[in-house]
Amino acid sequence: MMESNSPATPRRAALVFIFVTVVLDVLALGIIIPVLPKLVVDFLEGDTARAAGIYGLFGTVWALMQFFFSPVIGGLSDRYGRRPVVLLSNFGLGLDYILMALAPTVGWLFVGRVISGITGASFTTAGAYIADVTPPEKRAAGFGMLSAAFGLGFVLGPAVGGVLGGINPRLPFWGAAGFTLVNATYGLFVLPESLPRERRTNFSWKRANPVGALKLLRSHPELLGLAAVTSLFYLAHEVLPSTFVLYANYRYGWGERTVGLTLAGAGVCAMVVQGGFVQPVVTRFGERKAVLAGLMFGVAGFAIYGLATTGAVFLVGVPVMALWGFFGPAAQGMMTGHVSPFEQGQLQGALNGLRGISGLIGPSLFTLTFAAFIGSQRDWQLPGAPFLLASLLLAVALLLAWRITRPS
Repeated sequence: MMESNSPATPRRAALVFIFVTVVLDVLALGIIIPVLPKLVVDFLEGDTARAAGIYGLFGTVWALMQFFFSPVIGGLSDRYGRRPVVLLSNFGLGLDYILMALAPTVGWLFVGRVISGITGASFTTAGAYIADVTPPEKRAAGFGMLSAAFGLGFVLGPAVGGVLGGINPRLPFWGAAGFTLVNATYGLFVLPESLPRERRTNFSWKRANPVGALKLLRSHPELLGLAAVTSLFYLAHEVLPSTFVLYANYRYGWGERTVGLTLAGAGVCAMVVQGGFVQPVVTRFGERKAVLAGLMFGVAGFAIYGLATTGAVFLVGVPVMALWGFFGPAAQGMMTGHVSPFEQGQLQGALNGLRGISGLIGPSLFTLTFAAFIGSQRDWQLPGAPFLLASLLLAVALLLAWRITRPS
């Protein structure tokens, strides 16, 4: 992190830029959500069944690229600094959107998703930047701001993409490219470096790979335990993107408009919690209690989702679920305290690798659970089974977190 006597204003300016960077990066990713599946269908001349399989492969390969390249990008940022890695990733992502906008075949579109998975791993460096420029006692608030930025971009992206896609299915890709390249150009002039040369470390392929990066998590018992809890957190989170739309339509008969408004409302609630409540809660109660409280709200929120027999009851779970947001920033704040300034990028790469593993496992786990519990061959049905499974995963995480973070 920066020296304690660093001016407050440069630090605030840096955090504002990172916030805007994450918002625009996620906005750019979200813009293409409404049109990418349709574009694949069009390339395959209306063969929806085949397109669904290929689109699923797109998601898998994106998660694989995140898994393999997050530690590489984290290691490069530990060696060469955060600024060049963030900027190169942003420029690369912007050019990749241009490639997808011009893609003449589904094969080129697939190449674009591979590159997007690699350059999109810049979130790793954004997390390391937060660790560099904030003192330990304020890191939870910094990571909360990062989560809020992610939520804001996710809320705005699909909405903008839907509007642009209604004009032309290629237009959202051009919009994503424009947002990303403008932001990268802005950063070229205003983004300061956060990692002094004396705090950099040599790049090593031994560490900059998924297995080597994960070894860092074994360097301290509490760090390893928190990493295990975070893995369960990431895995439980996968239930939302993988089954929510199917579940809401099947159980409550919700259409696209209701689903979209619900997602937007959930995103706004999450932003309020992560952007405004995390720091006061951590300051008053400490990171450990914030971690445990976040997991308890997650258990309760997913249970409400899974047991809700009406859409109105489901909506009651939205603000409860938002309080789950205490966990991520507080847990990351605790974990950064167990590694040196030389290893912050490697730590963020390892955590993003865990997210990638969850992205590979979660969708199949929850969609197959959903299918199994609504099958016509069953004597009774439990449509909320995926959410109840997520609740159970977080209950295990809660017990593990309570045990490993107990004062010795």
